[in-house]
Amino acid sequence: MKRYSVLLLFILICAAICVAIREVSYAQNTGAYLIPRVVYVGDQAMLVLPLPGLPKEASDLVLTPQSHNFPYHIDIDFHRIVLERRASGSRLLIEFTAFAPGILELPVIEIGGERFTGLGVTINSIIDPDTQGLELSGPASSLAIPGTALMIYGTMAAFVLLLSLTLWFLFKGRRYLNSWIAKWKRWNLFISMKITEKRLHKTLLKGGKTREILDALSGEFRTFLSLFTGNNCRAMTAYELEKLSVEFDSVFLGIFFRRCDELRFSGGKVSSQDIFQLLADLHLFLETLKKGKKEEMAA
Repeated sequence: MKRYSVLLLFILICAAICVAIREVSYAQNTGAYLIPRVVYVGDQAMLVLPLPGLPKEASDLVLTPQSHNFPYHIDIDFHRIVLERRASGSRLLIEFTAFAPGILELPVIEIGGERFTGLGVTINSIIDPDTQGLELSGPASSLAIPGTALMIYGTMAAFVLLLSLTLWFLFKGRRYLNSWIAKWKRWNLFISMKITEKRLHKTLLKGGKTREILDALSGEFRTFLSLFTGNNCRAMTAYELEKLSVEFDSVFLGIFFRRCDELRFSGGKVSSQDIFQLLADLHLFLETLKKGKKEEMAA
């Protein structure tokens, strides 16, 4: 009876050994290694577990997150698990990313009818674990950012300059602006008279009527002087124009208009030569005035 008891106990022990061998429990000290050797929190890594070779080559088995028996761990994100089945030597490849430091034990991995347990990985942290009361540093000073100082002080300088120009314009700028506008209007008036002088000269060359040209010359010149001096020169006589107090040669004006009046009211024929002479005198007067006005505007 004892023989049967011992035989039964031996059979049960053998059966238990066979079941254990079938499940193939591997610990971390069976030659598993990490790629890279040192893994930090957040790094993508791979655990390689060498396995015995098979009698013949077989296709690889792959587990993906879509597989029904894909492992789960609260601190580990598994990407892919591959079981390489080779005659020269098989391997279990576990691709993962850990999010907590320390020694992390992997869950049971079932692939190809085999269960792998007892596997673990060591995850390092770039933060010294002995440091107590870790806190984030305060925000950097704005002046520490390249270009910030130039932007701030440049903006302040531009604002001060704009404010200064605004105040200057309110107290003095309008007077200078009005003066410049008045000079510009007088300059445009001068250009207009130059154009009139050239137009009358061309009309005379084309054989235009001398008396009409003379009337136009006298009238246009008087209008120009009225706008230029601010006096009603159209109603003035040659003597009054000669006594006019202006910044240019008023004696010339008296001589010029006295000559125009003599030709207009003499009743005789006005020759082209007389008109050419008057236009030449007007041209000389405008050139002299032009030179003086250029110096005035430059100042």
